[in-house]
Amino acid sequence: MTIQLGDNSYGESGIRFLRVVRQEGRHDVREITADVRFEGEFEEAHTKGENQKILPADTMKNTVYVLARQYPVEALEEFCLHLIEHFLTYNPQVSRVRVNAKEHLWTRIPLGGKPHAHAFAAGKERRTAELSATREETIVRGGIDNLVLLKTAKSAFEKFLRDPYTTLRDDRERILATSIRADWLYQGGVEIEFGPIWHGTRQAIIENFAEHDSHSLQHSVHAMGKAVLESFDNIREIHLCVPDQYYTAADLTPFGLENPVEVFLPQERHGVVEATLRKE
Repeated sequence: MTIQLGDNSYGESGIRFLRVVRQEGRHDVREITADVRFEGEFEEAHTKGENQKILPADTMKNTVYVLARQYPVEALEEFCLHLIEHFLTYNPQVSRVRVNAKEHLWTRIPLGGKPHAHAFAAGKERRTAELSATREETIVRGGIDNLVLLKTAKSAFEKFLRDPYTTLRDDRERILATSIRADWLYQGGVEIEFGPIWHGTRQAIIENFAEHDSHSLQHSVHAMGKAVLESFDNIREIHLCVPDQYYTAADLTPFGLENPVEVFLPQERHGVVEATLRKE
């Protein structure tokens, strides 16, 4: 019986750093966590235990730190491109490098109506990037994770399919709350202004969520994706994963009170809708 080695890779995960750029009267910070993977000529390491072509994963970690020092605060995708260029240049045994990264977003604390020069606050929202590159092709995906949004109007769910186990009632004025994860595929090479496009995409998602007259979560997901694709020529496709955080009206009748949909109870469970939209 012949055993063949299939697809394989190796790398380092959870490489995290905080980069501080100190200028007169102002500091800038970026906190990034990166995962690095190599694909290439590593069969003999698997089959014979020969490590001559294995760059240690610890070296990958050190390289991330060194490049973080060498390059200024910049778009997350651009930093990942620097990593990929370095690894492909100095490792001929590597055929493909994959870098997945997320940025922990720090914002300046307001003080006296102005952003503070060196004090920051952070929520749970993350900026993400996923890059895969050979010496012939580079694929770049930007993204966002844990974008928490809620609205109390322009959200309905009714006239849905029912079977013997359906208990849900039509709702014309429901709470729509979610924590959006989205990623999008850039087109047009690596000479793209990633920063402005990322901020514009985030804003397009938020504005569409707020103003769209939603008939279902699927309806909202499609509308948000469509708004992004129509707004940016450099985005070819977008994938959205949108959980539906349930809020149910509290029953206050045992206390002799009516509840005109003003007091709601968040539920532990949630639904989810995922979809990918592409330009022809």
